[in-house]
Amino acid sequence: MADSSDRKAVVGNKQVIFRDFVSGFPKESGMYVTTGTVKLKLPQGCRGVLLKNLYLSCDTYMRILMKPHNGGSGDPFNPYAPGCPIYGFGVAKVLDSGHPDFKKGDLVWGITTWQEYSVITAPEILFKIQHTDVPLSYYAGILGMAGLTAFIGFYEICSPKKGEYVYVSAALGAIGQLVGQFAKLTGCYVVGSAGSKEKVDLLKNKFGFDEAFNYKEEHDLNAALKRYFPEGIDIYFDNVGGKTLDAVLLNMRAHGRIAACGMISQYNADKPEGVSNLMNIVYKSVRMEGFTVMDHLQQYSKFLGTIIPYIKEGKIAYAEDIAEGLENGPSALLGLFHGRSIGKQVIVVARE
Repeated sequence: MADSSDRKAVVGNKQVIFRDFVSGFPKESGMYVTTGTVKLKLPQGCRGVLLKNLYLSCDTYMRILMKPHNGGSGDPFNPYAPGCPIYGFGVAKVLDSGHPDFKKGDLVWGITTWQEYSVITAPEILFKIQHTDVPLSYYAGILGMAGLTAFIGFYEICSPKKGEYVYVSAALGAIGQLVGQFAKLTGCYVVGSAGSKEKVDLLKNKFGFDEAFNYKEEHDLNAALKRYFPEGIDIYFDNVGGKTLDAVLLNMRAHGRIAACGMISQYNADKPEGVSNLMNIVYKSVRMEGFTVMDHLQQYSKFLGTIIPYIKEGKIAYAEDIAEGLENGPSALLGLFHGRSIGKQVIVVARE
């Protein structure tokens, strides 16, 4: 029989559970919130960490994990398991540790489960938070996966030069807003597209884009891009894919670069759209490269050395869209696919 100290160590643990694989647009009914229990002490001999989750990141790639594995080789994404908590990037506090690199009280960011408390058995995927003089929620976005993705995609994949012409789709998303500002800091001309007048105004007035347009009001994307880029596009940071990518290919300049970061227009499609204008890559000598941030985690320190001074000096603006409570997680996540979020979508689980 457990003694009173053992009983006190067991607490309720709210969770977001994945119900089953999804076809088409995901719905809130595809996830459900329940409460389990967790011991606030790791089992003897466990080399993992027990986390109290503080902030969770909502990201469009999570839609890919709602599909069964396609069986292709080299796929870095493991799909969610029906009946288990979903997972993603987040910010947490270590409550107990059996791992030599982490101790009780450490603040970390990395991959965690959508629960109030998570046991992470492979804490190598976690980063210790060293800079605590910025909001902790930033590590769910600008100082976490989204920021590193923007940094790698723009500086490493796109190799920008001063004076070049840059186009960013889904430009007010967590990654797009940063890419546009990196481009401006490099001395580029930057245009972004988004899905509402409010977002377009923010891109121009808060984030410093030279121009921005509402793609929903453009019936001919090719004509729109020619209007904003009469001399063509040197760099396209692609978060959308589909018809937008096809129109961009017609407008790329010779030796242009395309960073394929995401393709949100295709995530909910049962049959993905094809791309018709790929021949432009050949005769314009355009380089198009896909990438995932997981291949570049070793550059995180270099990234921090760049982004922290930018934030402290006010050279980078950042917008968060905060949802309070794990129970509002499914709605916040699905809002990404309906254009509801303004900036980086973050869920507050606890404020320490």
